[in-house]
Amino acid sequence: MITKRLQGELLLLFVVAVWGASFPLMRNVLSMMPFYAYTSIRFTIAATVLVVIFWKRLKGINPNLLISGSIIGVLLFAGMYLQVMGLYFTTASNSAFITGLNVVMVPIISAYILKKRPDIQAVIGVVLAFLGIFFLSGGMKLNFNLGDILTLISALCFTFQIITIDKFTTEYDAVLLGIVQIASAAILFDILYVCTGIQPFEMSNYALLILLITALLGTALAFLVQTVVQEHTTPTRAALIIIMEPVFGAIFSSIIPNMDGKIEVLTVTSIIGCTLVLSGMLVSELPLFKRK
Repeated sequence: MITKRLQGELLLLFVVAVWGASFPLMRNVLSMMPFYAYTSIRFTIAATVLVVIFWKRLKGINPNLLISGSIIGVLLFAGMYLQVMGLYFTTASNSAFITGLNVVMVPIISAYILKKRPDIQAVIGVVLAFLGIFFLSGGMKLNFNLGDILTLISALCFTFQIITIDKFTTEYDAVLLGIVQIASAAILFDILYVCTGIQPFEMSNYALLILLITALLGTALAFLVQTVVQEHTTPTRAALIIIMEPVFGAIFSSIIPNMDGKIEVLTVTSIIGCTLVLSGMLVSELPLFKRK
């Protein structure tokens, strides 16, 4: 029998697959438009669609829910922004590895703040996933710089985003929290776009298609689902599923060509990393140890 928790986690896995597919799509669209313009339009479309769909439900928003959802949205905005800024000063492999550290940070911090200690399966899953990220990213080069620091702060933001979702969904409507999260992140990205100077660019049909896919599936659906699903699972399990994002990213990057028509080739270490991350997620889910 499939439990509500398992149904939710499978849905979250689908969302993570969408995020993974967004990697090569974003790589292509960012060659046609500035990052600030892309994130501003993407999140604004997502927020607008959710407001239109759930407009009758919005009357349930109160000041406390608005503050809580905005906190999650600020963490999401900061995580995405700092991750991109970090890439200007560090390597892609360092960025991937440091971002993947949140699979370790989530259970440690949630155990301290939320008093939710992960079980032995989750701990084994975290270790396997961490090793997988190490192989998948090619390991971290020991030249800690500004980019690595920005990426580490980004990973902390994503960690606290997962933890605050878990905390606030026990107090407020998860759907409304998800809408406020996306809307507040959209406002911040809009402000950032205006402050950095609105640069003109040509919107091709291909760029518009990618914007709609990443806005509707990768943002509106994805972050709403993440918020709702975390109501029925633990932060550690959620982190183990979300850490599958670079795995799907590597797979889809070997399928979806870049603007020059080339695809990325999976190396042996990448395949080992993907296998370890997948094993970590499966170990945390399968009933391998009987509890008394």
